[in-house]
Amino acid sequence: MLRMFMQRISDMRTIKSLCLGAEKHANADGQQAPGLEHFVLAALDLPDGTARKAFERIGANPDAFRQAIADQYEKALKGIGIDAPQPPSMQHGADGISPGKGLYQSRPQVQAFMQQLANRKKTDAGVPLLGAHVIEVIAAFEHGVASRTLALLGIDRQRLIEAAQMEAGEMRGDALAG
Repeated sequence: MLRMFMQRISDMRTIKSLCLGAEKHANADGQQAPGLEHFVLAALDLPDGTARKAFERIGANPDAFRQAIADQYEKALKGIGIDAPQPPSMQHGADGISPGKGLYQSRPQVQAFMQQLANRKKTDAGVPLLGAHVIEVIAAFEHGVASRTLALLGIDRQRLIEAAQMEAGEMRGDALAG
């Protein structure tokens, strides 16, 4: 019982870190509310390293994700005839915008992601919430900036889901052994 309680506290810390990290990435991009792409970046920043390992497992460079977000925005804007500068996060010395105040704000797709993450986590009750879980859930979304960014990088979403599941499975095995 104490172990389950401690696990829930750990998971809440991870969720807090994810939300704050995603908000930081969104604010650096000049956006008030984070999207799924910002949660991918936040997952890649988590100290467990499983999100990065999932990318690497399929031969993808996790560090290329941020630039691919900027590239696909630029491509979309050029497609409608707008020659836009790089987002603030890509400009040296830019601070983006200040974090929001009050209740945490997110986009509807992020709310759906959080619900799916909570449901997914129930099947991995013995393992802490990991960056790999975040990647697994986000990669399942067919639409949005995150899925378009994965496509731009040539990443097959199903392969990424499987790689994330493998990373989480390895951590589950380590947790059961420990």
